[in-house]
Amino acid sequence: MNAGWRYWTSAMGTNAMIGIALGLMIWFGGLMPVLLIFLPTSVVAATIGVWLFYVQHQFEETHWSRGEQWQLHHAALEGSSHYVLPQPLQWLSGNIGIHHVHHLYSRIPFYRLPEVLRDHRELAEAQRLTIGESLATVRLHLWDETEGRLVSFAEVRARSGL
Repeated sequence: MNAGWRYWTSAMGTNAMIGIALGLMIWFGGLMPVLLIFLPTSVVAATIGVWLFYVQHQFEETHWSRGEQWQLHHAALEGSSHYVLPQPLQWLSGNIGIHHVHHLYSRIPFYRLPEVLRDHRELAEAQRLTIGESLATVRLHLWDETEGRLVSFAEVRARSGL
């Protein structure tokens, strides 16, 4: 029970510091710089973060299991993608595209992840997803338990005759 309070206190402390930082920005720079610079930048960064998380867990060949069938290594390697990004984006994102290796062993620092791919070709080839291919994942929303794959709403409607 005490651990829950510690996380809550940490989150609220972070929120308080963000509020104080915003207050200081408004106090010293005015409201318009916050509205015209800080807010749009934050929205773009958050959108990119959500997209990266989404495509690395919600792609056509993903693997989901639960209960007795769940295995750490299968979930890590088959349930998260290797999002192949151009070098500048790979660097800017802290190698977040090598997400499957992160799930396999999260203690590998982000700057060592490319070395893991270089030294282990099977990891470099596992669950590869390019930016172009990732755009197709937007249509996948539902997990089909019987087929063990993600499907679109349109596919479910077509199956049910609606």
